[in-house]
Amino acid sequence: MNTLRYELLFSDATGSARDVVTVERTLSKGPGGHPVYADPSGIIRAEISDRGEVRVLASGGHQEPAQSVLARPLPDSDPADPAADPERF
Repeated sequence: MNTLRYELLFSDATGSARDVVTVERTLSKGPGGHPVYADPSGIIRAEISDRGEVRVLASGGHQEPAQSVLARPLPDSDPADPAADPERF
């Protein structure tokens, strides 16, 4: 199964969730050969393995690598997205 979208959960040293970012699959592969996912701005980029391992990739200078990131798969279609349901119109 190829997941098209993930939520990345960034947490601090205590394990408390600090930020949640939705990323979508790109055509790129990361250094480990796994798909690269990015947020709409392209600032958050992460390689995610088929086992859910996350490697956040630098997209610019002066970025500190995120240490504690979890990837939660999202369904391919978003029920809140009107384009996901053609009978809605």
